[in-house]
Amino acid sequence: MCFALDGGVWLHRHTLRGQPMAHLVSADKERLLAMGRELDLHPAWLQHKPLKDPRTGRRVPAWHWDVWEDVKKRREKET
Repeated sequence: MCFALDGGVWLHRHTLRGQPMAHLVSADKERLLAMGRELDLHPAWLQHKPLKDPRTGRRVPAWHWDVWEDVKKRREKET
């Protein structure tokens, strides 16, 4: 998470209602939008979600995309 708060992009994998998914997370909105263009993610799907920095306890503006299994499979087929 700290990597994302410092401007990197964090792939946070988890499960929602039994379905594998991930969040692509970053405090750097432009970097995340650039990655979204590479993955064919629509900019309107980007969600703002401030995150609490564990180092300071302060909320930091951050954004994320929900990435479902079908997106991951589509990218695997392209390579």
